[in-house]
Amino acid sequence: MALVVSTKGDFQVPRPDVFEEPPDVIIPPCDPWPRPYYLEEGLRKVRPYHFTYNTYCKERWRNREILEIFASEFRDRPAEYYKNAILDGRVVLNGKPISSTSHIVRNGDMISHTLHRHEPPVTSQPIGIVHEDENLIVINKPAGVPVHPAGRYNYNSLIEMIRADRGYTFNPLPCNRLDRLTSGIMFIGKHKAAAEDMSQQIRDRSVKKEYITRVVGEFPEGEVVCEQPILQISPKLGLNRVRANGKEARTVFKRLAYYPPKEDNSKDQQETKEENDKYNGMSWKRLKGYSIVRCLPLTGRTHQLRVHLQYLGHPISNDPIYCNQRVFGPSLGRGEADSENDDDIITRLSRMGKEDIAEAVAYHDEMVDDYNKRKAEKMTGEVCDICQTPLYSDPGEHELGIYLHAKRYACVDGRWSYETPLPEWALPPPGMEGPTETTAETDPLAIDLQKLGLEDGENNESYISNEAQALAATG
Repeated sequence: MALVVSTKGDFQVPRPDVFEEPPDVIIPPCDPWPRPYYLEEGLRKVRPYHFTYNTYCKERWRNREILEIFASEFRDRPAEYYKNAILDGRVVLNGKPISSTSHIVRNGDMISHTLHRHEPPVTSQPIGIVHEDENLIVINKPAGVPVHPAGRYNYNSLIEMIRADRGYTFNPLPCNRLDRLTSGIMFIGKHKAAAEDMSQQIRDRSVKKEYITRVVGEFPEGEVVCEQPILQISPKLGLNRVRANGKEARTVFKRLAYYPPKEDNSKDQQETKEENDKYNGMSWKRLKGYSIVRCLPLTGRTHQLRVHLQYLGHPISNDPIYCNQRVFGPSLGRGEADSENDDDIITRLSRMGKEDIAEAVAYHDEMVDDYNKRKAEKMTGEVCDICQTPLYSDPGEHELGIYLHAKRYACVDGRWSYETPLPEWALPPPGMEGPTETTAETDPLAIDLQKLGLEDGENNESYISNEAQALAATG
């Protein structure tokens, strides 16, 4: 017998005098062990399997129709699939069939969705171990692997991969999170107390973080401070932009190296009429070469570094969202802070990975092999024989991650510090000289934050440094 509760606002009040039988419990039809992994052409793949999602009603889902929730929140299947899943009983509410696709979802409802699951491949690169003791594992996360099961990913997630490696009963507890496309330092607690201690240190801002990235064009020397607020524009697409009504976000950038195109080393860059014609409509092509930049985020907003770099006019050079001319146009969103084009941007972005390949401007380079430009994840036009789900092609190498790496985490009182070497894409290109490791002179963690008005991450008056303002304003 189950205790029935009455709802009062957002709180549940027990009614001990009323009992009823609980609804049927929806559980996954199977939990295969060992996990159904296999390796193929540098990818870790998962054989399709049946699975049931169980999700409590999120706050933004309250008092909305069930079909409208699925169609607007989930991207991997068309609305017609979700309509049929509801009517066929593959989607149930509180363990019971739903009579109509217009049924209203309420606070406290449990939505269960059973489906034949097709997970996208991820890199077969192993998870690197930076440090391990009885409490923590400090790892070097591969790019392209999500931390938690979410969306289309389940067994191809970091915690499931660690569990598969260490045993079914091992429960890895991430203390920090990196975006799926980002690589680098992460802390995994071996038990609850260790995970809570490290997580609290990170929340208390007693941990400094340094990222390394590779951006389009010649990033300026010196400290470049960007303090522009960030707003989530589309939860469904994971799109964030600089907006005055967003959450405060502060980042310090410092260039490590600049690598011009090889042809730029031997001649003046006086533009000819032919070059002007070539750049017509593609102003990003005026950004010669690329820069390796060290990043010190003073806040932790979603996509903060990617959004700030785009705003400054130097997006991460293989970022399929924020460095995508098909989505943001020839300026790549440089200096944009208004919502005038949001609807068009969302529409264009929603086609990426479906009708269109998600290409960053770097892949328009004539030196990139034609085959690699075409080899990308998108709908193939084929469907699964079992569930009729539209099938995707394998992702290309350029889609398995972006040039953004969490290089170092350090405790502010000096008790501990963990870092990785520079990733391969940050090393000097063949035939050029450049730094192969970071130094104190280029260290953003050694920047005098008090001098910049950013000491202790306090909320000082919002600004972008003069140098950064010029960056965003000039074409």
